[in-house]
Amino acid sequence: MVLKELGDGLILRRATPADAEPLAKFNAEMHINPGEEPNEAIAQWTRDLMAGTHPTFPPEDFMVVEDTRNGAIVSALNHISQRWSYGSIEFAVGRPELVATHPDYRRRGLVRAQMEMSHQWSVERGEVLQVITGIPWYYRQFGYEMGLEHAGYRAGYLPHIPKLEESQEESYHIRPATQDDLSFIAECYKRGMGRYLLSTVRDDALWEYELQGRSPISEPTVHLCVIEKDGEVVGLLAHQLRLWGPTLSVRAYELKPGISWLAVTPTVLRYLKKTGEAYHAEEGKEPFGAFIFFLGTEHPVYQAIPELLPRKRDPYAYYVRVPDVPGFLRLITPVLEQRLAESVAVGHTGELLLNFYRSGVRLVLEQGKLTAIEPWQPMPDDIGHAGFPDLSFLQLLFGYRSMEELRHFYADCWAEGDNFVLLSILYPKQPSYTWAIS
Repeated sequence: MVLKELGDGLILRRATPADAEPLAKFNAEMHINPGEEPNEAIAQWTRDLMAGTHPTFPPEDFMVVEDTRNGAIVSALNHISQRWSYGSIEFAVGRPELVATHPDYRRRGLVRAQMEMSHQWSVERGEVLQVITGIPWYYRQFGYEMGLEHAGYRAGYLPHIPKLEESQEESYHIRPATQDDLSFIAECYKRGMGRYLLSTVRDDALWEYELQGRSPISEPTVHLCVIEKDGEVVGLLAHQLRLWGPTLSVRAYELKPGISWLAVTPTVLRYLKKTGEAYHAEEGKEPFGAFIFFLGTEHPVYQAIPELLPRKRDPYAYYVRVPDVPGFLRLITPVLEQRLAESVAVGHTGELLLNFYRSGVRLVLEQGKLTAIEPWQPMPDDIGHAGFPDLSFLQLLFGYRSMEELRHFYADCWAEGDNFVLLSILYPKQPSYTWAIS
C-alpha cells in the first residue's frame, strides 16, 4: 500500500511479507558502526517483527521508502504500539523504532515523512505519547524532548560475586520459566513496577512472546527465569541470552512480598557467573567478567548489595512527544490530585498558568481538585505564573528533572513562591523504569 509519493522515483509504503528478507538485510547493514559486519541480531529482530506473531505489532506497521527505479529499500521505520502507565493510569503509546536511511539518500526528508506517518497512526490509535531511543539531538527536530530516564544501571565484576562455601547449598534455585509460570511472572512484574512513575504494561500475551516468541539471537530477546525455594516460585529474573563483551545484563529482577533481597541476591549473582561462563564456552569470545543490573536509577537490588555494584551509570533519556499536553494532564488528573492531597498544599484553591512561550496551559484548582485544564495563550501583558522554554516542561512532567534542576539548567525557566512549591508538588522528580515493548 503506497502511503505517499516522495518524488524522484521514491515512494513511502507499508511493508509486505515479500519485504522481510530485504528489510532484514537493510537494517543489518544500516544499524552498525563504520567498519563493522552486518548486525545479525538486528536482522533477526526485523524477521521476528515481520513474522506476524508479535502481540502488538503487525508486519504492515513497518513502513519503507522504496526507490522504484531499482526496487531497493532506501529508508525504513516501524511503529510498535503498546501500553504504559503513569502512576496508576494506563494509556496507549506509539514507539517508532529501527529508523534508518541509506547514506546515498540522506538529507531528503525521508525520515521526516515516516515520522509524520507514525504520528498520524498514533492519532488514529488513540496513542497519547510517542517515545523513541536514539542519538543525541536528532529527534528533537520532529517535536520530541529528551524527557524521561532511560538505561541507568549498576554493575559489578567477577571478584564481587560471593562464593558458596563447600559445606553450603543454595537455598534458592533458578530455572527457565514455563507457560505455567506466566501468571506469576505477570503479577510479580506488575507489583514491582508500582515503585516507578512510568512503566510499561505487559499482559500475558506479551510475557508468552518473551518466553517463546522471539528468535534466540534477536536483539531484544531475553532468557526468562523464575526463582524457587522448596518448590515455591518466589521471584522473576530475565537476562540477555548472550554476553556483550565480557558482560551479562539483567533486564528484570523481582521478588514476591516477604522474600528477602539480601537472601536471594547472592544466589542470583552465582547464577549469572555460571550462565555467563557457559555463554563464553558456546561463543568463544571474551570470557565472562562482569554483570549489569540494567534496572534504572532505583531498584531494591541496589540497596541490597551496594558494595558489590561499584560501577554506576546515570541514565540517558528517552525522547518523548506529547502532542496534546492539556489532554495528557487531564488523563493523569487523579495522580496530580493525590499528590496535592498528601502535600502542604492540601485543599489548595487557585489558578496556575504555565507559559511555554508559544503556547501554554491553564490549570484551575478548587479545594485541591483540578476543575479545569485547558490551552492558554501567553501574552506580553500576561506571562503567567511559570515559564518553560521549548519542550522542557516534559522533563518535569515525566519526573526526569525537578523544578529546581530545570530552573538551574534554563535561565528562561522560572517560577517563584507558591507557584514554585505547587509545581514541585504536582510534578516531583521520580524514577521510572520503562522496559519498552520491542
